[in-house]
Amino acid sequence: MLWIIIGILIVLWLLGLFAFHLGSLIYILLVIALIVLIVKLIKKA
Repeated sequence: MLWIIIGILIVLWLLGLFAFHLGSLIYILLVIALIVLIVKLIKKA
């Protein structure tokens, strides 16, 4: 479930980067996705 959310956020970031240029919102989503990924990796270790 968590990996699906991370994947969706990254896809939205890529779409925003190349197509829509939504500005800081996309970067905020990317940072959230990275934080979630790091937390998951720390909990798994």
